[in-house]
Amino acid sequence: MSLPPTNQEKYWPSIAEKIDADQEQINQQFDLDPADIAIHAPSLRGRKLTAAVAFVAGTGFTLLGYDQGVMSSLITGNQFEATFPEVVVEASHPNHATLQSFTIAIYEVGCLFGALSNLWVGDKLGRRRTIALGGSIMMIGAILQTTAFSFAHLIFARIFTGCGTGLITSTVPTYHAELSPSAKRGRMIMMEGTLIVAGVAIAYVREPLFPFWIDLALFFVNWSSAQWRVPISLQLVFEIIVVACIGFLPESPRWLVKHGRNAEAMAVISAMEDKPPSDPEVQRTYYGIREAVAVETSTTGQGSLRELITGGRSQNFRRTVIAVVCQMMQQLTGINLVTYYATILFQRLGLSDVNARITAAANGTEYFLASFIAYYAIDYVGRRQLMLIGAIGQSIVMLLLAILGYINNGPAQIMSVVLLFGFNTFFAIGWLGMAWLYCAELAGLRTRAQANALSTASNWTFNFVVVMVVGPSFNNISWRTYIVFAALNAAIVPVVYFFFPETGGRSLEDLDVVFALAHTTGEDPVKVSLRKDIPLAGSREADEILGVSTGVQYYQATKPSASFSLSSETRTPV
Repeated sequence: MSLPPTNQEKYWPSIAEKIDADQEQINQQFDLDPADIAIHAPSLRGRKLTAAVAFVAGTGFTLLGYDQGVMSSLITGNQFEATFPEVVVEASHPNHATLQSFTIAIYEVGCLFGALSNLWVGDKLGRRRTIALGGSIMMIGAILQTTAFSFAHLIFARIFTGCGTGLITSTVPTYHAELSPSAKRGRMIMMEGTLIVAGVAIAYVREPLFPFWIDLALFFVNWSSAQWRVPISLQLVFEIIVVACIGFLPESPRWLVKHGRNAEAMAVISAMEDKPPSDPEVQRTYYGIREAVAVETSTTGQGSLRELITGGRSQNFRRTVIAVVCQMMQQLTGINLVTYYATILFQRLGLSDVNARITAAANGTEYFLASFIAYYAIDYVGRRQLMLIGAIGQSIVMLLLAILGYINNGPAQIMSVVLLFGFNTFFAIGWLGMAWLYCAELAGLRTRAQANALSTASNWTFNFVVVMVVGPSFNNISWRTYIVFAALNAAIVPVVYFFFPETGGRSLEDLDVVFALAHTTGEDPVKVSLRKDIPLAGSREADEILGVSTGVQYYQATKPSASFSLSSETRTPV
């Protein structure tokens, strides 16, 4: 006698039928074998995957901030000067001010070479392997810097380390953007900016549990070269974390689709969304990526650097120029006047060696805390508005610093110290993580690696220029240096307002639709980007605007019309 079926057993046939139907749908609509998708499924899914990607990306940018901030105080330490007398600025050696700037700025030259190399290696290696390569190069460079005993040795080590940094900084934002949901992408990548500052602060902070500053604490170790070797060697901790952890993360689904690894891409998208491959949102995302690859392949054929100067619906040249200018402007704000020369600036304002270092440490800590303003505001206020707020505030602060520098009395010096904290606050709000986020979002899939390589190269080029100029500039024109940066910040405002489209609230593929629509209608891309009726990538209307069809009809058949609301935090059909 058989027992009556349980409730669960009653539903087994329907569950099995649904699974079979889902698999058949994936096979028919996307030409993908569910078994292949399952094989490539990442071990982490949903929030755990998002957190792991954010951790590795954040560690990479913490490393960048640490490497930038650590040299600020070390370069004026007595043991550093004893080992490298070339950086000691004296009346008998006025050219040493240039060598001092050169020691700091030569790192940017290495970063430039590393970023430019990504033009060729980025798409060949993929995002993960490029990050691993950059981290490995930085590990070797850190060892070379720590063991330096001659000025030439130190300079070579800083260039070598910079090459790895250039690879990481031109890849991590792209990788993070491509593995982040559009509704949270702003916050995720703005956190990288916060962690740059955390790296600068960690250059002073030994452990979160103890309020000790590395550079400040070791400043008193004036009998040993450990005064500067230990802080430099500590960057190895971050480099090991990046290289060790990146191997456990999946590759970008955009890169996978671009290279024909579609089943693996679907598995990663499914893991990102923490939904099965049959879920409509997973399939829409996959279809949108396929659509982006199809439109660029149909107009430019095989990928090459020449695509960076193409127009048409893709508007690659416009997007590349905007990204390059964005990173250039980030450096022309004058932020590295504070980041690299914090201790020297505070000494110029009358503080003693110890007090200057304490103030520089506090400045870095305040900088870190201010960066959280942008983290919480980015997905509500928008990219353009924060950039404008930052540039206006920075220009006003620089102008006030020039006026106080001209007055140059005790109260004026105290106010100047306060204003340097204010400058960091405005930069943290508008430009710290924004340049990395905006450039990662702006470029199309086919040119994203190359465009980010060029924009990052632009960042490091002007970083080098600013750092090289600031030292001699203060020696020659003193407080007038602030007037130059006040004017540069003022010039940023109209550039952003008239030429920078809004990228917030959209998927990376939606931006292809924005630029294509602007081209076909002859409208200004900035005005188009602010519209609320732009079709979502993957809809029939988007296909018509892009002028391409991938042959995948699932999303078109089930969702014939969709657009998105810019004011919404999430991308929802309206």
